Amino acid sequence: MRLATIAFFLFLFNWSYGQQIKVISSTNYKPMVGATITLTDLNDKKQYLSSDMHGLVQLKKEHYKGSPQLAIQISYIGYETLLDSISITDKERTIVLIPKENRIQDVVVTAQYSPTSIEKSINKVNVISSQKIEDMAAINIRDVLSNELNIRLSEDNILGSRVSMQGMGGQNVKFLIEGVPIIGRMDGQIDLSQINLNDVERIEIIEGPLSVNYGSNALAGTINIISKTKTNEKLNLGIGSYSENIGTFNFEGKAAFKIAKNHNMQLNIGRNYFDGWSPEDDFLPTFKPHVADSSRAKQWNARTQNFGKLQYYYSFKELLFSYKGELFQEVISNLGLPRRTSNSYIAFDDFYTTKRLNNALFVEGKLSENYRLNAIVAYNDFERRKEARRKDLVSLKSTLIPKTAANDIQDTSYFDLLTSRASLSSLRGSSWINYEIGYDFNLEHAEGERIEGGKQEIGDYAAFASTEIKIMEDFLLKPGVRYSYNTKYNAPLTPSINLKYAKANSIFRLSFAKGFRAPTLKELYFNFNDINHSLFGNADLKAEQSNNYSASIQQKFLINELLFKTEVVGFYNQIYNQISFAQSNEAMGDTLIYFNIGENKTKGANLNISLIHNNLRLNIGGSYIGIYNQLATENPVDKYAYSTEIKGSATYLFKKPQLTLSVFGKHQGSLPAYAYNSSNEVVKYTVESYQIVDLTLGKKFLQESLKIAVGCKNLLDITNIKSNVNTGAHSNGSSGSVPMATGRMIFLKIEYHLNLK
Repeated sequence: MRLATIAFFLFLFNWSYGQQIKVISSTNYKPMVGATITLTDLNDKKQYLSSDMHGLVQLKKEHYKGSPQLAIQISYIGYETLLDSISITDKERTIVLIPKENRIQDVVVTAQYSPTSIEKSINKVNVISSQKIEDMAAINIRDVLSNELNIRLSEDNILGSRVSMQGMGGQNVKFLIEGVPIIGRMDGQIDLSQINLNDVERIEIIEGPLSVNYGSNALAGTINIISKTKTNEKLNLGIGSYSENIGTFNFEGKAAFKIAKNHNMQLNIGRNYFDGWSPEDDFLPTFKPHVADSSRAKQWNARTQNFGKLQYYYSFKELLFSYKGELFQEVISNLGLPRRTSNSYIAFDDFYTTKRLNNALFVEGKLSENYRLNAIVAYNDFERRKEARRKDLVSLKSTLIPKTAANDIQDTSYFDLLTSRASLSSLRGSSWINYEIGYDFNLEHAEGERIEGGKQEIGDYAAFASTEIKIMEDFLLKPGVRYSYNTKYNAPLTPSINLKYAKANSIFRLSFAKGFRAPTLKELYFNFNDINHSLFGNADLKAEQSNNYSASIQQKFLINELLFKTEVVGFYNQIYNQISFAQSNEAMGDTLIYFNIGENKTKGANLNISLIHNNLRLNIGGSYIGIYNQLATENPVDKYAYSTEIKGSATYLFKKPQLTLSVFGKHQGSLPAYAYNSSNEVVKYTVESYQIVDLTLGKKFLQESLKIAVGCKNLLDITNIKSNVNTGAHSNGSSGSVPMATGRMIFLKIEYHLNLK
């Protein structure tokens, strides 16, 4: 009787014990019937199971055969095979399989030891996929970033589109293309409209410092643009055009082909043209000849961009060798108003020509089963030339205006950067610890009349290391450190530490990181003086430093066929030795010099919710960011100025007509700040709030070889944003405006691809 009772309870325990695995597809999150599950124990013995009609697999205690953990492999025809492990203590597991053609969209590489999924990354990475870029009909990175939280855009008629992240300026944002830094910052900013998205696979955004990995400028965050890699077809040809009613006409072509078994080549060329825009322009272009009246001067300057890219790939075992060469040229035409002379009509025009030449060699892949190499050698060349010309509007003759000591109407600046970066990382999946070691070599050179001595150079040589420690099965810790030697300033030691805890469908991340921004050659050696004002660099500048604290919680819920994903993020930044223009005590008149002016802080939180159900993808989010007012230490003003952002997007696929409807919207809250006016009074100025809404309708034909998209950008017709200034106690204030967008735009995008297997 006693033995029978024990046997009964043992039977009952084994019968009641069970683990449930659900297998679903990433395309529609529906259950996958008949997926093959292979279990491997510590003795390398295999067991095979299959998912039922609900995509479920039931594991019982006897499947473990005394092993506390099993290796699990899930495979399905047309999908990427997934390798993982499962413990006897786990209760439930939902596994998402990814189609082979979409695999790259769920993988991130920025600051990772090897390509990995977003969920497995210890850093919180936001990925903008090629599908979203297509749904937005985006033509440059500015278009894409306009729908992202914690990112604020601004416009300059000469310097182009500019960005701030987490309340910090664009000089604190690191821009990379395949891990190679983008040079050519004007006034500390990269013109986003110069970064085209032709043949871009995805954009990876990491907020907060990545100075351990990428050095200077990565205080606020890092944006890495990843191009499409080698093609599997013998020949892939493509052409595309994009046009807008405001006078935008773009064209691009592509050819990708296999040279031999392990050799691939790809060529991209294109031209973007915009003929300028002002609010009084006709809604539709007339293509009629323009007379030489006031309409020749535009609020948004005309610009022409020509670009080309050559890529070559060679595969050897598990290593990929590649070369990328890029050419880019842009001309911005700032046309002046007509002026009458005694015998003619003239105008004074400015032309800004930018040239970029980028070359890079890459080696990446596995050296062995346990080690991976990632190496880059790149040379980037940047030139910006300003020309001022006098044009006779009768004879159409244009002449260069002579440069004098009292003006800066002619100017040319040159920058080049030699970069070499390599890292070796361990990939021992069964080990509790992995590591990465590497070096980062940067030598920058600048020439120009405004650079002290005519030319200067700065070298930065760094070594970095980090390690990923698996404290427990679900608990990962990653400390890292970077040491730099700089030829012009004392570089700080830069540490970081990241923590990740993942359990079932929940992920918690916590991080602390120090960041720094090196003084640029302009900030160190700028030298400009005319009859109106004087601006000078400061060779004694220190590097900006920052402390960043961030935390995020991510949770997934799967209810029947409805997938919810929620994410809450909080951050706090302290910036020391901030570099900015200031009045020198020894200087006379309107003389400004770069100084380390003190401390700045930003803080914020954001919530993001995503929903996927059948053919519907819905996303909504909001953020609240506070920027520290330095004047609050000595004046009765608010310590922080707060701004709100709300974004939303929805995409729905109509299966029967194969139409995709996408809507993107963002509310950018008002931005307050404080400053001194000419009477040395503290005044408050505010850039008012605005909303941008875009609508796109896309259709695919000829087995997806032909893609046509039409839509409307800036549906609410936003142009200029009010900027209100309270000019002090003895004034009623004033108001102005800042340009934000070129009004309501209707667009048409056509792409055709021909693939030969």
